[in-house]
Amino acid sequence: MSQNEHDTGHESPIKTPKQLITVIALAFLVPVLVIVLLSQFFANMRSVDRESPAMAHEAMAKRLKPAGELAFADAGGGAAQGPKSGEEIYKAVCSACHASGAAGAPKLGDQANWAPRLKEGQKMLVETAIKGMGAMPARGGSAALSDLEMERAVVHMANSAGAKFKEPAAPAAAKSAADAGKPDGKKIYDTTCTACHSTGVAGAPKAGDKAAWAARLKTGANALYASALAGKGAMPAKGGNFALADADVKAAVDYLTGLAK
Repeated sequence: MSQNEHDTGHESPIKTPKQLITVIALAFLVPVLVIVLLSQFFANMRSVDRESPAMAHEAMAKRLKPAGELAFADAGGGAAQGPKSGEEIYKAVCSACHASGAAGAPKLGDQANWAPRLKEGQKMLVETAIKGMGAMPARGGSAALSDLEMERAVVHMANSAGAKFKEPAAPAAAKSAADAGKPDGKKIYDTTCTACHSTGVAGAPKAGDKAAWAARLKTGANALYASALAGKGAMPAKGGNFALADADVKAAVDYLTGLAK
């Protein structure tokens, strides 16, 4: 083999300075590019792990949540309601047995079946309905029913069988906000004015004595208020109770004059 052929077989692919520079540049750029791409790949993997729904707090809580939950329904619909009528309670609770006569329950309107029970009287029947008896559970199985509602239901069923029981009235409505703030004239009279006005001592007109109050009533309410507040004759200002507010004194005057009208 000649010397020229040997040199040709080992000839370098880099023949020009430009090619040399390119190779050197690639030698630096390729590893850097690989490192950057790998860094982005791992960064994206960590981001996916952090944002994955399976690893999110909400998802974890959801996975740990019990399979079932107990919910309590609002039987009142969220708004305050008055006691139900006897007919309403019968339809909602009592009709389950008393409409068909199940378990020996006297059917609604069956006078023959109700007759011996009606003889026990309204009070006894109501007590039985509240406490329960035999197959009938206490309050018909509806513990939310009040005594008033139970009595109304009993009255409804009893009267349908010929009784003349009286349905209980609803409790008296609470005082309005305006009335609640008014002073109690009777209470003030009982604690301050009664010492003189119940006995007529020192010429004080007795409570309810229309003849004694007649002339005073003619002077008008404002004149009576002024006398009670400032005092007159043997009567000291505010009846001797200086802790009373003017409105309290006026309320006591209104109470006394009301008894004399």
